[in-house]
Amino acid sequence: MALPMSPSSTWMQNLEFPSRLFETVSSDYELYEEDDEFVLTIDMPGFEADEIDLAWDDGVLNVAAEHVDEQRGQKKTYHRRFRFPRDVDEDAIAATYTNGVLEVTLPVVEDTEVRGKSIPVES
Repeated sequence: MALPMSPSSTWMQNLEFPSRLFETVSSDYELYEEDDEFVLTIDMPGFEADEIDLAWDDGVLNVAAEHVDEQRGQKKTYHRRFRFPRDVDEDAIAATYTNGVLEVTLPVVEDTEVRGKSIPVES
């Protein structure tokens, strides 16, 4: 019996099949920096705004959500952590949720340097 190439049941969705090891997976989020702030957008269809929890802790944004569909007996969850390379004004972080898209703006503290170490790439 061969394993299906497009698993439709939830118990198989996160299994790693050998044929999928090198496929490119599309991302559910976009993160960029403009006008002295980070902007994070996450596609989160199927959730309500009050089901989404955001928490900021020492340079890390934690995004979690849970939706229970009692009629279908299904539970949908989302969890992801984002680490930022510059200091963020945590009191000015703002979030909106519209049409299944969460947008979080994280203003950068002025005159802060990028954290981390630059790694040269050799050819």
